[in-house]
Amino acid sequence: MLKHYSRQPFILVFVFAVVCVLSAIALVYTKHASRKSFIELEALTHERDELNIEWGQLQIEQSTWATHARIEQVATDDLALVRPTATEIVVVERP
Repeated sequence: MLKHYSRQPFILVFVFAVVCVLSAIALVYTKHASRKSFIELEALTHERDELNIEWGQLQIEQSTWATHARIEQVATDDLALVRPTATEIVVVERP
């Protein structure tokens, strides 16, 4: 009966050692996954910032292309349109 009791602490120590090793491996894995996720978050944040800058530049470019002076310049230079004279303008009124 004495041999049976001497085995039990060895098995208990072995089980605790295995649990401790598995816990350490899980800790290392979660720490690695956390760092990997943080790096991905930083990359996506940087990409978002770059896209916001590009979006702002595109909005400025769009507003520049849509100004009345630009439209008038394209109409006269590229399309050869001219302003009508006062005698060519006809005002139509509703009855």
